[in-house]
Amino acid sequence: MSVRTGKSNTSPHGEDDQGTTIDPVCGMTVSLGNGKPSFDHEGTIYHFCATGCSDKFSSDPEFYLTGSHKRKAKTAPKDTLYTCPMHPEIIEDHLIDCPLCGMALEPMGIPDDGPNPELIDFTRRFWISAFFTIPLIFIAMAPMVGLPVRNIFGENIANWIELALATPVVLWAGWPFFKRGWGSILNRSPNMWTLIAIGVGTAFIYSSIAVALPDIFPPDFQMNNGLIPIYFESAAVIIVLVFLGQILELKARERTGEAIKSLMQLAPTTARRINSNGIERDVPIENILEEDKLRIRPGERVPVDGLVLEGNSAIDESMLSGEPIPVEKTSGDTVTGGTLNKSGTLVVLAQKVGSDTLLSQIVEMVASAQRSRAPIQGLADKVAGYFVPVVVLSAVLSFVVWAFIGPDPKFVFALLSAVSVLIIACPCALGLATPMSIMTATGRGALAGVLVQDAEALEQFSHASVIIMDKTGTLTEGKPSLNKIELSGILSEEEALSIAAGLETGSEHPLGEAILKAASNSKIQPAQVTNFENITGLGIQALHNNEIVIFGNAAFMSSNGITLSNVGDFSVEAENNGETILYLAKNNALVAAFSLSDTIKSNAKSVVAKLKEHNIQVVMATGDNKGAAAHVAKLLGIDQVYANVLPQDKKRIIEEWQERGHVVAMAGDGVNDAPALAQANVGIAMGTGSDVSLQSAGITLLKGDISAILRAYKLSALTLRNIKQNLVFAFGYNIICVPIAAGILYPFTETLLSPMIAAAAMSLSSVSVISNALRLRNISLSEKVNQ
Repeated sequence: MSVRTGKSNTSPHGEDDQGTTIDPVCGMTVSLGNGKPSFDHEGTIYHFCATGCSDKFSSDPEFYLTGSHKRKAKTAPKDTLYTCPMHPEIIEDHLIDCPLCGMALEPMGIPDDGPNPELIDFTRRFWISAFFTIPLIFIAMAPMVGLPVRNIFGENIANWIELALATPVVLWAGWPFFKRGWGSILNRSPNMWTLIAIGVGTAFIYSSIAVALPDIFPPDFQMNNGLIPIYFESAAVIIVLVFLGQILELKARERTGEAIKSLMQLAPTTARRINSNGIERDVPIENILEEDKLRIRPGERVPVDGLVLEGNSAIDESMLSGEPIPVEKTSGDTVTGGTLNKSGTLVVLAQKVGSDTLLSQIVEMVASAQRSRAPIQGLADKVAGYFVPVVVLSAVLSFVVWAFIGPDPKFVFALLSAVSVLIIACPCALGLATPMSIMTATGRGALAGVLVQDAEALEQFSHASVIIMDKTGTLTEGKPSLNKIELSGILSEEEALSIAAGLETGSEHPLGEAILKAASNSKIQPAQVTNFENITGLGIQALHNNEIVIFGNAAFMSSNGITLSNVGDFSVEAENNGETILYLAKNNALVAAFSLSDTIKSNAKSVVAKLKEHNIQVVMATGDNKGAAAHVAKLLGIDQVYANVLPQDKKRIIEEWQERGHVVAMAGDGVNDAPALAQANVGIAMGTGSDVSLQSAGITLLKGDISAILRAYKLSALTLRNIKQNLVFAFGYNIICVPIAAGILYPFTETLLSPMIAAAAMSLSSVSVISNALRLRNISLSEKVNQ
């Protein structure tokens, strides 16, 4: 038998129908001539084990022929984990009910676009239970409207018909409720399902016994006509209404994840790849790898994060910044996956694909934030711990009281009261009050360029009394430029700049990038240095031609015993102009001073003023010199400034403000400011759009847009208000409805709340909480900021 390598030059239906070949997609051995699918690519016929492999190959032959599919991809799905929206600390590797609240667990991370199996199951059970409940209600309630339906069958037969109709509703359709209720007892975590199971079970068992063995009941259970009352219709209607409430709740909960789905939909499903021969082909997005060249035409979304190689265009980056004004892009600029190409055609080199793209990180961050817990949730948790036992005790007390003083038949009246208490109580509304608001708010923030990493930061920001801001990259553009070089006479300007550029090679600090750019513009090659050492917050030390060179701020020079007197006038003048000064020394002798300046963000002054209007004190903390810091602070209206501070000093400053009783927010560039961001009550990272994985910040502002601080603050305030509304409703509902169900109004109205009405109220309470949380999807976060 001959073995082929995935291709043949003859038709699969021709004479050459012996031997085997290798499927170029999955690598399986395929027998020729057995009707397996094949595909003709550029005159060569390829054979496949199944249609799925054939379809994949036909969509992008080069991807498989070049072996690209064998390269390690970073988009492989993780094993799915499941968590509870009310108790995110519960994490399971398979789909079960939450052991604490009984709610079905949901997939962690990116939501599944497929149908919700719980919603499908509950919907089916709802319609089947409604099918049996409607005739049950008709038979049970007919005498109340004067219809002689029960007379046709007789009371005894009518009761048995009710039992037959109620049994599938309670025992089959309602089985998930009893299963969850029993699970809550086994887990010693009583919840809403405990109450429903006890209430429905009590009504059904009592009614079943009353039908099958009516003679065992004492006279106190008999009505005036001598019959034992039954409540099959109450048990069945409760099941139907609870299903209706659960269906509405599940659909509403799905809507809280629409923000993530909207972000996911920003990524195109295909991309136009340019191969090494210049041939262009639309291929599935999952086949795009780093270093691939892509063409992006007007009106198309950018498929990956990449570097523009050719072309000019305007890119709509509103998904990152919340601002609708397109940003001009040309060769050398970076583009972000999910943004929209508005005008020209671009050729882009793919740099980050799959799960590495900014869009994927945003989606994952939002999903993670939606699972986090706000501190205010602790109040609901404490109440929930006592809630079910208190409700059960209330039901028992209600039964006991009415069994002695209630109207005849006393025991039946007492039983109805107890069942109503069990059914109307809704711990679920308490549990959902905070998580639903957090889920909706984090999604809304993501669409406005505000990424919330944890719910605590979202809650705390609205309480902030002080915000400490870094200068470079936060209040300024973070793109300084070199203004002047002052020499001491030891080196020429070209030599000094060359050594400084050599020391800063590979630097990501804005000042280092400014030195490198100045050298490049002057066509000066960076000097070769060795034994490189970076001293955080001070500068750089290395060897150049076996001589020690250091480059950094005045404190760095002072710590090395280097005097700055010979450039004193230059330094004073530069500081008075708000410029930053770096010094270069060689063999402990100063050789040059470099003055650099940065541009203040156009809307920074207006943002500072707005924060003050919200009674938030604005403080600047910067590693820059006092002159530059004071100059910027004066222009922006900032009253308190800390200058010449190291990263650890910023952390200490925040601790001092916290010791005074302040809730402190810290806004920085997320690199050198990491210790301070972690110490602050609310860390705000001014993201540049290239890295949003900073874990030390609770909130990341995409594109470094300082006005997004105001959007984040407004989102925090509105979210906290929404949570409080939910909690007030949930607490108020239970405080008012439980006593009414217990019959507290009966002495005045002679009316007892029906268990069916109690079930409807309980179901709608959770839906009301979720509906209120969903209002956050439509809030406006914009505040007028002057440029």
